[in-house]
Amino acid sequence: MCDTVAPGLCAPCAATLPPAPVAPPPAGVDRCAALMAHTGTGRRPAIVLKQQLPRHAVELLGRALARLVEAPCPDVVTWAPTTPARRRRRGHDQAEALARATAAALGVPCRGLLERTDRAPQRGRDRAVRLEGPRTGATATAPAHVLVVDDVRTTGATPTAAAVALRRAGAVTVDAVTVSARP
Repeated sequence: MCDTVAPGLCAPCAATLPPAPVAPPPAGVDRCAALMAHTGTGRRPAIVLKQQLPRHAVELLGRALARLVEAPCPDVVTWAPTTPARRRRRGHDQAEALARATAAALGVPCRGLLERTDRAPQRGRDRAVRLEGPRTGATATAPAHVLVVDDVRTTGATPTAAAVALRRAGAVTVDAVTVSARP
């Protein structure tokens, strides 16, 4: 894949992006969708977002994620937060940036409703530990219908942890969208 990510994503590169895997939503999540599979060339957009957060790519991916959202539109968009250490090191939270762009495309508010209560990143953990999910809590009362945005779905534990916290905070429906999902 070339070094550009949207809107400079060339047609040959775009044609190589693997389709999103078809899978049931993770436990506690009503609907879940991804733009592409997180394999081969489908890994590149998530890596670029984590490392560089190019504004044009965030806006394009936010619009694409908004197109995955089924009616009715959510009351609010939130994100699965990264660890504070990763946010400090990178200077950004790519899931937050994607959530803000998705909310703007949908015309709904974006609010930080979730917080990580554990400080360990999911990356590098074995599957059994990943399936436990990050410890996540809600920071405020949640409206009835919440959309959670994240960059990559691996085991589904993160959207499940987010859904549990959001439902405890009052959400009735929790949907999730990601840029990529592991097959």
